[in-house]
This record gives sequence, C-alpha cells and structure tokens, in this order.
Amino acid sequence: MYQYTQEQLDSMKKVEASRKERLENLHARMTADEKTAVLKEFHPDYIEGAYETLKIGPNKGEKVLHELADLLQGKSRIDSLKYDLTKPDYDVDVLVIGGGGAGSSAAVTAHANGANVMIVTKLRIGDANSMMAEGGIQAADKPNDSPARHYLDAFGGGHFAAKPCLLEKLVKEAPDAIRWLNELGVMFDKAEDGTMITTHGGGTSRKRMHACKDYSGAEIMRTLRDEVLNRGIPVVDFTAAVEIIKDENGKAAGALLVNMETGEVLVAKAKTVIIATGGAGRLHYQGFPTSNHYGATADGLVLAYRAGAKLLYADTLQYHPTGAAEPTQIYGALVTEKVRSLGAQLVNKDGKPFVYSLETRDVTASTIIRECKGRGNGVKTTDGEGVWLDTPMIEIIGGEGTIEKRIPAMMRMFGKYGIDIRKEPILIYPTLHYQNGGIDINADGETTNVENLFVAGEAVGGIHGRNRLMGNSLLDIIVFGRNAGKYASAKVKEGITVGKLTLDHVKAFEQERKDAGITSDILSPKLLPDYTRKDM
Repeated sequence: MYQYTQEQLDSMKKVEASRKERLENLHARMTADEKTAVLKEFHPDYIEGAYETLKIGPNKGEKVLHELADLLQGKSRIDSLKYDLTKPDYDVDVLVIGGGGAGSSAAVTAHANGANVMIVTKLRIGDANSMMAEGGIQAADKPNDSPARHYLDAFGGGHFAAKPCLLEKLVKEAPDAIRWLNELGVMFDKAEDGTMITTHGGGTSRKRMHACKDYSGAEIMRTLRDEVLNRGIPVVDFTAAVEIIKDENGKAAGALLVNMETGEVLVAKAKTVIIATGGAGRLHYQGFPTSNHYGATADGLVLAYRAGAKLLYADTLQYHPTGAAEPTQIYGALVTEKVRSLGAQLVNKDGKPFVYSLETRDVTASTIIRECKGRGNGVKTTDGEGVWLDTPMIEIIGGEGTIEKRIPAMMRMFGKYGIDIRKEPILIYPTLHYQNGGIDINADGETTNVENLFVAGEAVGGIHGRNRLMGNSLLDIIVFGRNAGKYASAKVKEGITVGKLTLDHVKAFEQERKDAGITSDILSPKLLPDYTRKDM
C-alpha cells in the first residue's frame, strides 16, 4: 500500500479546501500568445541541447533527438546474420510488419480485398500501444458536429502543420471507421436507446470522443485480433523485421526477419510491404518515463530510413500531461485524458488551478513542467515531483458512481496501491506518450520515395502535425490501417512483378556511414529496450 509523505498529506488538505471555489470559478483558457510562450520555454521539443543534425540519409541536415539519431545512423544487424535471398521462407502479396491496431486493420482490409496477407510482429499480435490506449476515439458523427469542425480542431491543435491530404482523410473517414468497428463487435459506451455516448477531449470543440469505458484500445484491439485470427491470416510472432528488402528496381519487396527466441533468420518476399511498427516511447527520450508498451523502439522509422524513405517531423514527440507520478511502481503509466474530460482538475501543491484542464496536450504538459520546474509549485514524489489531478471532483460534478462506471480501469490501477481516486486526488507528471513525427506518406499510404512501401499508424508522420489531440491516434490506426491495406492490395491486383531481391541499399548506407565518419557500433533497429543495471 502506498504511504503518503507528510508533505503530500499537507498539500492534499489544501486541494480539498479549494474545491468549492474551483467549482464556482473554472480556470480561464490561455491566449494564443501565452500558449506559444509556455511551449517555447518548457516543452521538451524546444530544448536545443537534446537534438543533433543528421549526417546521412534522406533527412540529412535535419535535427532529431540524440536517441533517434543514434538509431537512424546506426549499424545494420545484417553483418552477423546468415541468409539467402534467393530462397524466401515466405512469399506473399502483402507483408504487414507490426501486430497492433494499424497492422491488424491493414491485414484485415487487404485480406477482404483478396490478397494473400501475412503479419510479422516481434512480440505477439496485440502487444502494442493500441492495446494500451484508454480514453477513446474521435469521430464527428453527431448532428451538431461535422468532419470540417473535426479538421479545424485537429489542424489548430497540431499547430497548423498537419499534411492536409492526410488530415482530411482522417476526419472524413472517421464516422465510417466507428461504424466498421461497431459492426465488428467493439463494445462502445451507449445510452439505453443505443446512441453512442460521446465526451470532450483536450482541444475539441464538440463532444466526439467515443469510448469503451477507459480501456478503449484494449477493446478495439481484442476485436481486431479476433478478426485477424477468424480470417485465418497467418501471424508470425516473436519475429522482428531487421531490414526492408528491395528488388533490383529499387522497390520494396519484403523483409529480412529474425526470430527473437531462436535467432533463426528468415526471408519474407512480398509484392507490397506495410510498416505498422508503432512508436518510440521505450527510447525514453530525454530521460522521460513512458506510457508505451515494451516494444516501442522506433523500428519502423529505422527500417524505412535505411530503405530510402523520408521522415516528416521526426523532431517532435508528445509528452502526455498526465502520467502517474506516484506510486513509483506505476511511474509514467498513462492516466487517461478522459479523467479530465469527466471533471478532474489540475492543481498545484497549494490546491490552486494553473491551467484549464482540457487545453491541448502539449500546452497542458508544458504548464505542468512550468509549475514544477519554473515556479516551484510541484509536490515532491519518489521519482521527482508532480502536481495533483483532483479526481474526487468527478463525483462532485457527475454524481456518486461516475468513476466506477466511466473509468473503472483507472480506479483499479490506483486501487491496487490503496489509493481510492473517488476520495483522494492523484499525483501526475508528463510521460513520453506519442511519436508525432514519422515516415512521410501520400494519401494512399505509400511512402513518397520508395515504391510499394506503405505505412500505417504511429509510424506515419504528418497526420497530426506537431501535436496530436486525444482520440485521433486510435482513429488513425483504423483509418490509415484500412487505407494501407486497401491500396497495397489494390496495387497487387493491378499486377506487380518482383525483381531480384537485394540488400544493396543497406550496404550503400553503411558506406555512407563510413564516408560521414560515423564510427558508432550501435545496432539498429533497437528491437527491445535495455534495462540492464549498468552498476552491476
């Protein structure tokens, strides 16, 4: 059971004492200038010393975080592997790399379109950030809403940097994505008459968040996984892609695979390849904790980059405002934004609100960092400091039983440590959550400069611009997963002749490393995080 420190208990009393006043006076929204100022001073994306300039590859001359640069310019694993590209172990129409929501959506769609599909994933199908998403999925499907409003919210929330053709596809196809999931069997929250219950998210002008309690991603992933297995789509699990294979004409034509348990090397030949490898939280950029699953190590970005695909906004990450700051056993675990959409408020050690609780994620995270690092108004925790998220406000506003009904997973997560979020506020601090940038694609999901290489999900760059709104990630894995599956399989139907398989591009990349004076022996892709104690 978690034991509060005396300092935390004293601070908690101030939080309780300020509730009446906070009920009557909600914190005002920030002006555009105030938002810009707090982002530049406190958001991790603006810390210049965290970045370096790439020396090689399609994005040469651009800045990325040190941890990502090490991998993008890292050494290929192929030198230590034995393989024969003339004898493929698998030969399929569509090879999907990644077993999360985007990969599963892509595989199901391509299979429905008549393609011979295979999924390969370094863990198990469903071991993905998709499974861990909590708050919900956006779609403008109510009479008082529209895709145009959804577009404006997301475009502004992403600092007007989203690729218009991608964002347009995201919002226009959102209602159909909800319908598709509902028909597959996703158990969305519904009123007695069957109408879907929707709520606000940070930066949204309408209630368009569709949810399954506070385990929306797990419910969506459960349904998609069942659909993959019911269709008999082959899933090769515990097997990682370590290089994209191209043919003699420079087109994507498969992947070199390594079994994570046995070390066996396998060659997968394919007419089209879909990268759906997810995010990068387990790189722990700038030392941040993360809400991400164990395998989120930016593999897709590395595979695509070495194959010649360009990245877009690779310098920008999302730090979710509310990661658990106590107890230390769940440090960095996601505290869904839905907690705030139901009425929980962010307050400092003196019980005073310092930001409107549903500002966009980057602004909210920056104000929390400012409150702790800049103003000294944080509460000391086991791993650093944090601020209070006043969860009892939910039941004061929404009535007794709201928490158990709407966010039961949150109640259970803290309840394991003796913290009753219905009666006690919780301590939070920003946690590394989402890879805003990724691989550059066109509206069909194909990379802009490697033919027959498609991308879906968190590995894509440009859908959300430089910041993502809540609920648009579960949406993009469906919209762009289906999109990649649709166009990759359609291209197969048009007729693709795969030439001689080659990894010459990897050898050329290694020469580029040498010419640039890069001597690092860091192997990439990383595949799994390293938590080995260095002092033992």
